[in-house]
Amino acid sequence: MTYQESIGSAGTARALPRVRTIGPRDLIDALAKGFADFWAMPTHVIFLSLIYPVIGLVIAGAAFGANLLPLVYPFAAGFALVGPFAAIGLYELSRRRELGQEADWSHVFDLLQADSFRAILALGLTLLALFALWIWAAQAIYVAQFGYADPQSLDHFLREVLTTPAGHRMILIGNGVGFLFALVAFALSVVAFPLLIDRNVGATAAALTSVKAVLRNPVTMALWGLIVAAALLIGSLPFFVGLAIVVPVLGHATWHLYRKVVVADLPPREVHPVAPKGRRYAADFPAVLFPVSDKHTQA
Repeated sequence: MTYQESIGSAGTARALPRVRTIGPRDLIDALAKGFADFWAMPTHVIFLSLIYPVIGLVIAGAAFGANLLPLVYPFAAGFALVGPFAAIGLYELSRRRELGQEADWSHVFDLLQADSFRAILALGLTLLALFALWIWAAQAIYVAQFGYADPQSLDHFLREVLTTPAGHRMILIGNGVGFLFALVAFALSVVAFPLLIDRNVGATAAALTSVKAVLRNPVTMALWGLIVAAALLIGSLPFFVGLAIVVPVLGHATWHLYRKVVVADLPPREVHPVAPKGRRYAADFPAVLFPVSDKHTQA
């Protein structure tokens, strides 16, 4: 598959899969199945998802250490923008479990060999660009209200934000702009990454299908967005530790949401088996680093 085919083509819109109408009961069922996946694969999922609270702590620590207090909340809120991309490994685990295949965490790396990997990367970079743009916008909103002076302390910053007209304006404007960023990211990606993992489709078609699913189910998808936002908020307290559970459950549930809303019209993803590696011995080092040596050994 060429790079252009993996991103999209002029005929993408005509090749979009169909989407179904779903209701709140489908969301409850998707969450229940997501929790069942988490319960069935706790070791693998926790291994993959521990990176999220670690990243959260690093971001918060860096922000405090670099006197970037105004960006702590935007960083935490902006995590939801890239969350669908960060959870691709969880979708793959749910896909494999649904098919009755081995659901070991190491199979997540099989996605690197998938024909849709470039499309996954392209859509992921789009979300990362939205995240960067959101952080820039949040900084601009803060500067517009308080200027370029750094907060003197955490207490001083909180008082400025919570008790002054400028702080109230920043909260109102910031949350309004953040909502728009979240709406765009949500519409583009709510089912796009599971679709890319499951079917042979380009990034453009996956994003358009995601938007199509949102437009077909505006109320239900809005409710799903609220559930995700509330769960991430709860998981972020205290110190993002709860994300180690919230993120995998939501990730698995998103896979089952995709299966409910998107009709499997397109061909399934082609699986490229990874050639098993031969046994290596310590005495062969450093000869094993060179392919020529392997050929002589096999001969």
